[in-house]
Amino acid sequence: MPLLKVKNLRAHFHTRNGIVRAVDGVSFDVDENEITGIVGESGSGKSALCQSIMGLVPCPPGCITCDEITFDGVRIDGLDEKKMRRIRGDRMTMIFQDPMTSLNPSMRIIDQLVEPMLIHRKAKKGDAITKAVELLAAVGIPNAARRARQFPHEFSGGMRQRVCIAMALMTDPKLVFADEPTTALDVTVQAQILALLRSLKQRTAISVVLVTHDFGIVAGLCDRIMVMYAGTIVERAATRDIFLRPMHPYTHALLRALPSRACSGEPLYSIPGRPPDPSQQISGCPFAPRCEYASATCRTAATALAAAADMHYTACARVLKGEIGNHETGLLKERL
Repeated sequence: MPLLKVKNLRAHFHTRNGIVRAVDGVSFDVDENEITGIVGESGSGKSALCQSIMGLVPCPPGCITCDEITFDGVRIDGLDEKKMRRIRGDRMTMIFQDPMTSLNPSMRIIDQLVEPMLIHRKAKKGDAITKAVELLAAVGIPNAARRARQFPHEFSGGMRQRVCIAMALMTDPKLVFADEPTTALDVTVQAQILALLRSLKQRTAISVVLVTHDFGIVAGLCDRIMVMYAGTIVERAATRDIFLRPMHPYTHALLRALPSRACSGEPLYSIPGRPPDPSQQISGCPFAPRCEYASATCRTAATALAAAADMHYTACARVLKGEIGNHETGLLKERL
C-alpha cells in the first residue's frame, strides 16, 4: 500500500486575469522509503502540487479539488485546518526553497527547531533541545550545541539549508517534501545536501518527494521520476527508464538540453517556444506547439497518462499508438 496516494488533484487560482490552472488533474503515489523526483521547467506546477497536498495554498484565491488524497492509510482531503495541522509539521513535513525566508530572523535556531516537538509531541523542552542539537550534528553542522544558540543570519546558505532539513526531521516524519532544496547553493554544497538526503533515507526509512528542475540531481538520488508540464504529469517511470528510454518528447527535449551534452562538442540544445499560459484553456496536448513530433490530432485532443511499457507511463498519443519509436524519443539511449 502506497504511503501517499493522490487522485486527480487540481489547484486553480482565481485572479483578475482569469483562472490560473497551476495543477490540472494530477494522479500519482509515493511508496514507503522511496525518493520520488518531480522535474519540469519553472511554472510547470511542481511547487503548487506539493503545497496543495500539504494544505498550504490559501483559499481563496486558490481552489483545491481532487478525487482523493490518502496519506498513511488516512484520507486527508477535506480535513479542516485543525485536523490538518495535526499531520502537517508532524508526520508530513516540508523543506522550502529559500532557507533564509523559511527561518525567522528574530529567533535563535534552537527555538525554531524545538517548536515542532513542543507543539506536536508535547515534549519537554529539555528533551526537544537535546534532540535538536543531535539533529544539527547529524546534518553536518559543527559545534552544534554552540551554533544552535545563534541566529539565521550567522549561518551560510548551505548551513541554513541544513537547519531546515533538521527542522523537517524533528518529529520523525514519514514523508518529506523537499522543494528545490539546493537551488540557491553552489555545486559543492549541493552535493553535500544530496548526500545528506540519501543517507537520511537509508538511516531513517523516510519517503521524500524531491522537486527540482535539474535532471542531474534526480539521476543519482531518486527511485522514480515524474515529469510535469503545464500542470500535468506527462511521464512517470523509474529513474533508469526515464534516462535510457524517455517516452515523451518533452522529457526527451529536457534531456537533450542538459549542459553536459554540450561538453561532447554538440551545440547546447534549447527547447523552442515558451510554456503555455496557465490562465488560458489548453486544447490538445499542452506540449504540441513546441513538439517536433506533433500531429494535427495532438493539437486538438489531449491524451491521458497511460502505460506505454511495464511501470512506464506517458501522455504522448503518438508513442502510445506506436507511431514514434525509441529511435526517435529515445535518442539518448545510445549516448549513455
